[in-house]
Amino acid sequence: MIIGIGETVFDIIFKNDKVQAAVPGGSTFNAVVSVGRTNTPSMMVTETGDDHVGDIVTDFLRQNNVDTQYVFRHAGTQSHVSLAFLNERNDAQYSFYKHHGALALPTEMPEFQKGDIVIFGSFYAINPVIRDYTRTFFTKAKAAGAVLYYDINFRAPHVKDLPHTLDSLLENISLATVVRGSAEDFQILFGLDNAEEVYLKHIAPRCPLFIYTNADKPVELFTPTKHLLFPAKKIETVSTIGAGDNFNAGFCYALHHGNISSPTALLEATDEDWTSFISTGQAFSSEVCQQLGNNISVEFAENLGKGVSVPRKRGKMKGV
Repeated sequence: MIIGIGETVFDIIFKNDKVQAAVPGGSTFNAVVSVGRTNTPSMMVTETGDDHVGDIVTDFLRQNNVDTQYVFRHAGTQSHVSLAFLNERNDAQYSFYKHHGALALPTEMPEFQKGDIVIFGSFYAINPVIRDYTRTFFTKAKAAGAVLYYDINFRAPHVKDLPHTLDSLLENISLATVVRGSAEDFQILFGLDNAEEVYLKHIAPRCPLFIYTNADKPVELFTPTKHLLFPAKKIETVSTIGAGDNFNAGFCYALHHGNISSPTALLEATDEDWTSFISTGQAFSSEVCQQLGNNISVEFAENLGKGVSVPRKRGKMKGV
């Protein structure tokens, strides 16, 4: 199955200071919910408060076919809330409200199997408070033969934490099967804006497979033997919230349905395979940018089940 681990928040979305939507969210959470909507076996490992918002979050996962066995509810705590303010380009600025007395996860974790795909990333994956748990989680998944997909997703508000978290971030890269990062991530982390330089200096010594995204510019793929570019199709955006998260969802959905059952199999993927994986990620991302939700629509997911909307050949993408 596809297993995500990460933070859960309740997103309240504003445009021109008026509420447009209120939906459960979180980087990995958004990806796993979109996967769940396709009826692909999926699970979310997360925590939420012992309150009404926590009930909404848990029910939302179940309604979208996501296993909630490892959604931990902390008695006496409130769920995280995020306010997202869309600008004239429909990009979001965030304010976060977190009221947990202490961030903590029990020792329980899933029984990983070969063929599982694990999605992780953002500050949650390097947070020192829960690092013992996440390191063990990723290490056990890797030992079981799972594919580990790491979305770095490091944002400016955490620059002050970089001295205490960079080692964990680099360790995550070493544990990953494939790493995705944005131009913004690497400008913040290393002051670099050249994808090949990032790969050669910081990714390749630790992980052989790297996906570099840069807004509406082509997606770049690096492997030990190839460098491929995947152009993006121009679209009219309603909101860019969840764009990267749903790229992750589409990519991992394509891996699962392409029968990539091990890290070795992914290393041996053909150009046609990579075109399918990445263009499917682009299609998921494009879909979510054209509405206010954090996830692909139910209609889009249903069409996937009919064998349409997922592009297979470069130059024939139905969404980017």
